[in-house]
Amino acid sequence: MGQEKKKIPTTLKHKPVIVCENYEDIDGRSAYDSDAQGLSLGLAQWNDRGRVDISAKVWRYTGEKWSRQSEELPLHRVIDLAILVCRAQLYFREAYRFPGLFDKNQPRIDRIGLQGDAMTVEVCTGNENIEEDIALFAQALSRDDELLGERFAVLASVLKEMGYGRETKQKKSDGSV
Repeated sequence: MGQEKKKIPTTLKHKPVIVCENYEDIDGRSAYDSDAQGLSLGLAQWNDRGRVDISAKVWRYTGEKWSRQSEELPLHRVIDLAILVCRAQLYFREAYRFPGLFDKNQPRIDRIGLQGDAMTVEVCTGNENIEEDIALFAQALSRDDELLGERFAVLASVLKEMGYGRETKQKKSDGSV
């Protein structure tokens, strides 16, 4: 069952603050046999004097050493990726209505307002194998529906707990809640 549990390094440029050191046990289809040993939120490796960014990092271990393929992303990009994943999942619930799983004349799926602009979400028509790739993508999403659904439910629950759910309290005319 999986590799020996390793502690996430604290002496490298990324400085972990919040960690999940047993990620290999829950890494989707790779659970218990994953090179992704852990996840961390910490001080980003690209920080300069006077500037502190937080990043998320996936820690990969080759069996002998920590891999250079470990990924580090700013938190806003992690959340943007989560938004993109959720929007894609929602899209593919109805994509069967289109021949080839998308409207070739209107490949745009959505525009999601962020930072006074918008994230344009669309089918990548520049991919010369898009018809084959989108079918494979849809199959993989369908295959992993239970795996992803569990994580979507947890994400929704945590967001609701943080106050970001649909149920918002109405303000009274005096401004109180």
